[in-house]
Amino acid sequence: MRIFRNTVAYFLVCLFCSAIISLPCLGAETGEYIAIRKEGAGKIAIVLNKPEAQGKKESGWAQNLDTVVNNGLSFTGLFSIIPPPLNVKDTSDPKNIKINFGALSSVGSEIYAGGTVTKKAGDVVLDMEVYETASAKQILRKTYTGPEDQLRAMGHAFCADLVELLTGKKSFFGSKIVFVSNSSGSKEIYQCDFDGDGIRQLTSLKSISLTPAYSPDGKYLAYTSFSSGPPSLFIKNLATGVNAKVAKEGISVDPGWRNNNELSTTLSYEGDQEIYLIRLDGSIAQRITRNRGIDVSPTFSPDGSRMAFVSSRNGLPQIFIQDLQSGQVKRLTFSGRYNTQPSWSPNGDKIAYSTWESNGEINIFVINPDGSGLVQLTRKCRENEYPSWSPDGSMIVFGSNREGKKKIFVMNANGENQRHLLQMDGEQMQPSWSLFR
Repeated sequence: MRIFRNTVAYFLVCLFCSAIISLPCLGAETGEYIAIRKEGAGKIAIVLNKPEAQGKKESGWAQNLDTVVNNGLSFTGLFSIIPPPLNVKDTSDPKNIKINFGALSSVGSEIYAGGTVTKKAGDVVLDMEVYETASAKQILRKTYTGPEDQLRAMGHAFCADLVELLTGKKSFFGSKIVFVSNSSGSKEIYQCDFDGDGIRQLTSLKSISLTPAYSPDGKYLAYTSFSSGPPSLFIKNLATGVNAKVAKEGISVDPGWRNNNELSTTLSYEGDQEIYLIRLDGSIAQRITRNRGIDVSPTFSPDGSRMAFVSSRNGLPQIFIQDLQSGQVKRLTFSGRYNTQPSWSPNGDKIAYSTWESNGEINIFVINPDGSGLVQLTRKCRENEYPSWSPDGSMIVFGSNREGKKKIFVMNANGENQRHLLQMDGEQMQPSWSLFR
């Protein structure tokens, strides 16, 4: 019998063993939500003019910031970036240089962004201006200040402000992704920035560490480890480095955060494998599920009132939703014989999950919490697992072996623009996108 890897493997093992940096900013914003175009109507055409700078060092900063902003806005999938026309600035009057909005319109630009880079008291000062091309109206003017080693954070701070201005939603800039990699020779937990940069190893247990998940506020990291024998849940305080362990016999696997103070996991110490709420110190707050069969992979609605999870109570694994106040449970998935790894979107309107299909592929689907709106996101690319939403709900990170080894990919929430997230030795798997920025 073939088995899913990792979490699904846990499911079957359980079955058979049932025994960003804060930068000071100056300047004014419009405070308006600019609805440039309706959702789904296509990408926003934007011209990004490299920030102007005088002085060798300032010019280097400007080039660096230009690259960061271009890459950041491209990563969102929201923008079509157009090279600036040669006459983007009207310099006929050197004392009164103006933006040539006619030239911008002629190349199809809807938005224009440009600025200057200067040095003040040793810090980098980035002044940015954004205009709506058709009306020549300034829609954003803001100053970002920080040390030279924070150029990337400054560029992303501008990207975040621009995306929020144009969409009315907070973006994922500044967020982190945790994942598992065997690049060191054993399976350890790693972290990277939202775009795959800034890779950092978080555990060095020289054992098997799996299923990492940050608390919503980013202060704790929960993960499963085999370092002390059977798979056990650890909750690491990132400020102190102290690990709390769920001290119960049997297994404890697959954490899912309900809020900043509680998470859930599957425990087997009472015989059956059920889902429990756990406090930060590893103590049990509440047993949630009470049904024969294996219950694993909890994920919560944004308000914490409902939990989606995987259960074998009706045979092969399917996804169910439980109301935590009433205890009422309903089955969510009926299409697909083996559904697992649910992930509730931060907007509350979708649940992503993985399905082992009859042709041997593992594909990612999304469904509404009421069971409607089933959409397949991946197809004909081998095994695709562990979907996890970006904090703004616009993207999904997931694992795939479509090119041989297990690697981490990202895609838009509608399944478009699937691509590698990072380049790293070995295999990477089980990504989890943080909600904090």
